[in-house]
Amino acid sequence: MNQRPIEDYALLGDLHTAALVSREGAVEWLCLPRFDSPACFAALLHDERAGVWRLGPADGGPATRRGYVGDSLVLASEWETADGAVRVLDFMPPRDGAADLVRIVEGVRGRVPMRTCLRPRFDYGSVRPWVRHVDGRFDAVAGPDAVRLTTPVDVSTEGLAEFTVAEGERVPFVLTYHASYEERPDPADAEKALAQTESFWADWIDRCRYNGRWPSAVRRALITLKALTYEPTGGILAAPTTSLPEQLGGERNWDYRYCWLRDATFTLQALVGTGYPDEARAWREWLVRAAAGDPAELQVLYGLDGSRRVPESTLDWLDGYAGSAPVRIGNAAAGQMQLDVWGEALDGLHLVREAGLPVIHPAWDLQRGLLDFLEGHWDQPDRSLWEVRGEPQHFVHSKVMAWAGIDRAVRTVERHDLDGPVDRWRALRDRIHEEVCREGFDAGRNTFTQFYGSRGLDAALLLIPRVGFLPGSDPRVRGTVDAVRKELSRDGFVHRFDPDADSGPSELSGGEGAFLPCSFWLADALHGTGRTEEAIEVFEQMLAVRNDVGLLSEEYDTTAGRQLGNMPQAFSMVGLVNTARHLDGAETTTNATGPEQGLRRDV
Repeated sequence: MNQRPIEDYALLGDLHTAALVSREGAVEWLCLPRFDSPACFAALLHDERAGVWRLGPADGGPATRRGYVGDSLVLASEWETADGAVRVLDFMPPRDGAADLVRIVEGVRGRVPMRTCLRPRFDYGSVRPWVRHVDGRFDAVAGPDAVRLTTPVDVSTEGLAEFTVAEGERVPFVLTYHASYEERPDPADAEKALAQTESFWADWIDRCRYNGRWPSAVRRALITLKALTYEPTGGILAAPTTSLPEQLGGERNWDYRYCWLRDATFTLQALVGTGYPDEARAWREWLVRAAAGDPAELQVLYGLDGSRRVPESTLDWLDGYAGSAPVRIGNAAAGQMQLDVWGEALDGLHLVREAGLPVIHPAWDLQRGLLDFLEGHWDQPDRSLWEVRGEPQHFVHSKVMAWAGIDRAVRTVERHDLDGPVDRWRALRDRIHEEVCREGFDAGRNTFTQFYGSRGLDAALLLIPRVGFLPGSDPRVRGTVDAVRKELSRDGFVHRFDPDADSGPSELSGGEGAFLPCSFWLADALHGTGRTEEAIEVFEQMLAVRNDVGLLSEEYDTTAGRQLGNMPQAFSMVGLVNTARHLDGAETTTNATGPEQGLRRDV
């Protein structure tokens, strides 16, 4: 059973899929050929019998140090041993045909005995491939999947090899995936691929316009967000993993390898705000394709290519990370009614228009359809951004985002001379605003509540000033920020809501950690209400819980001092980027383009 801390993992990626590498030099998660394909290395969710590729000193143990090479996704792990020092460079070249995972062993000092163990197991560890040597290369085939290892090292059909690397020597390993029924592609040249990969990321990050106080943290977060983009379609996924738990040993384990409209929208706000309009354009085209049809059928999430069917099932042969079962693939939240998504999709389309992208009629036509749905359904209960699997409620955040969607439509007509019943939309905007302030505000406690009639609070209430619903100077906003901080903060980290309050019934047992984006929202809200020094303290506390290569997962266990949930998480990295921007003076309130932090969670 895998017990290694989630923060022990580093990310590799080629804009089609991603791998997680441990400190011990083990690739323990990799889905091929896409992010959402079945994993061929799934030790992360079981043990090495579910597939792993280990490469490191023969004596084993974690790397003495590791880090990315410059602003890239090339991971350098170094070991100091009794025999000398060795470095392993791990990366996935941006794809041009076949999918390659490249590992280069470099002798730094002395002569270091090395060992590799390559154990592919297709379909999430359930299929052991037929392995043979073809032209002297390790070749593994099962059903539709095949991988081939190209290396000068003699690797047995069991995937094992021992060799020694001396100072100045470089030993390449290239694992190439292909469909078993197609001709084997030529493997990448390891050294050329390394130069191309470093050049790709250097060129991409060179476009970054962020010049604030936290450049290395922001640049690493942006690279991570780019790595979570599926290049063929422009879709942006929430995380590259499934079923990393919200509580060790618990059942709140979800598959995040899909595109949530909410996630993608807020990731774009980080990218557009730091100089990446091309990603915004690609996402807008993805959204228009994915949402084509009846706006009433808009989904919370879609597949990477915009596909709608993502049925949820369990993989019962896997024990789950640290015994956290079940392991799930697919996500039943796709069929939930989450009212805020209509507002967030409208806000995302407004964002790319305000960023200077040319108006396209399909995008405005889609917005008109989304607005028609909101007009007829904004007053219905839903399951909120947290995807509660209990009874629907009139969640305040959902109503606020319905308001935001209508507001963006009004502003679009006013600023861009597009056609629409703007007087009717203004009236509806005012009606929603009045109802939320009447039904969703507890005057006795001077705070907005999680849903109408609730005594509980919700961290998403911190976003009220960010979407422009009320300014940060409003006493009701200040009261809400203070109440959320007092009631939902634990050891300086903010939880989504109090499960012991009246947040509504849930079908699931167990608890969860502090949801990391919520603390970024708190920093933004403190800054927006004039308490910038306190905001910086919260922000820097969040920077301190990143792992050694600058990554954040979804949640944080304040008792154990470790990360929880899927890793790395776009929400958390988005929060880092945007909070840094805001603390450095980026526009944050009513005339901005809307909320700039990611939201979503299953309950």
